[in-house]
Amino acid sequence: MESVGTSPLRRLKDYLSLVKFSHTIFALPFALIGFTLGTIELKLSGQADPFQWPLFVKMLLCMVFARSAAMSFNRYLDRAFDAKNPRTAQREIPAGVISPGSALGFTIVNCVLFVVTTWFINPACFWLSFVALFVVLFYSYTKRFTALCHLVLGVGLSLSPIGAYLAVTGKFALLPLFFSFSVITWVSGFDIIYALQDEEFDRSQQLHSIPAALGVRRALNVSSILHVFSALFVIGAGIYGHLHFVYWLGAAFYCALLVYQHRLVKPEDLSKVGIAFANTNGLASVVFAAFTIIAVLLGG
Repeated sequence: MESVGTSPLRRLKDYLSLVKFSHTIFALPFALIGFTLGTIELKLSGQADPFQWPLFVKMLLCMVFARSAAMSFNRYLDRAFDAKNPRTAQREIPAGVISPGSALGFTIVNCVLFVVTTWFINPACFWLSFVALFVVLFYSYTKRFTALCHLVLGVGLSLSPIGAYLAVTGKFALLPLFFSFSVITWVSGFDIIYALQDEEFDRSQQLHSIPAALGVRRALNVSSILHVFSALFVIGAGIYGHLHFVYWLGAAFYCALLVYQHRLVKPEDLSKVGIAFANTNGLASVVFAAFTIIAVLLGG
């Protein structure tokens, strides 16, 4: 049963833990890249001071609301599986810290807040918000019928750079798409690494994943291929956008950490999956975004 009588701060911490708020670090830096690209685009078109703090805050809120909705819905939908899996049995819903009904209500509230916030950005963002919600919520069902669930997760997070660019400019452009495609292949690749922990459990529950379908060694090969493509998209963005030399320093660091995480995780030793998943990828996204934003500002 859900705990009652706890302080508001404790409840806030519970919900932040439910949605793994710290993992926002994966997609948020790429959203900042998209926002910066959009701002520079407006500057080049003649606007003297295109940066808008209210719009920046609304973009951040959209990121938080969409991701919170997706994560809480995933926890709600997977609660029975989480209870059976020793690795996840202590998550908030199976542990009784947050009730399934509260998690679902939290999902609905965040969906509504996301859509409402996009209404105050521009019409394109508002109408596309329903598509974005469908993608990020649909991911939670995919493990039940396809091993390509990792790619669907990648698509969901890849909406951050192009969505942020769209929020600023109201239109699409090719350069942010390079970053979106790099996110798709990057996220799906490291999600495969994360799923190695549940290979046997997924098979026992008839759940689908690349590790459950192919085994650890071949799953790592697929992850490596996806990360090669992520590196190629990052390189392609630099070439297409004629980005400042600083960008290539960030790109080199990003690619090096892609290689490093595959050095950490071996088919016969999965003890460092957590380091490869969270620490390495979190550092890669933050540093790469910082160098990219600096490069864009220097070039603009």
